[in-house]
Amino acid sequence: MQLNHEIPDFAYAFRSAGGSSVVLEDREQVRMRELGHSFIVTPTALVESWSGAADAKALTPDDLAAVLALAPELVILGTGATQQFPSAAVMGACLTRGIGLEVMANAAAARTFNLLASEGRNVAAAILLAG
Repeated sequence: MQLNHEIPDFAYAFRSAGGSSVVLEDREQVRMRELGHSFIVTPTALVESWSGAADAKALTPDDLAAVLALAPELVILGTGATQQFPSAAVMGACLTRGIGLEVMANAAAARTFNLLASEGRNVAAAILLAG
């Protein structure tokens, strides 16, 4: 049986994700990148210097400014090894702009991002890492 490895047609894809580190495939620089700090990624952009809070419960609406500036239709908030919901004010910062917000553990966020990016969706993942 012939198997074909499908290569994504977008610049960044998750290869693994946990609570303290993530491996991204960076097709622009043709390499794997391990990140140990919080970051934001879209199918075409990587914001490595996201200075969001250390955990979802400490996030403020101002912490989302960098991700909202990318004008996604959906934000996936990866909250570490487990799912932790942010405050209602953080949820409202997205929803009042008509931007969806999904909250999940980093592993689920990575799988969801890859799926939506492969469908050509305008998605951003804001990933909180303990490191």
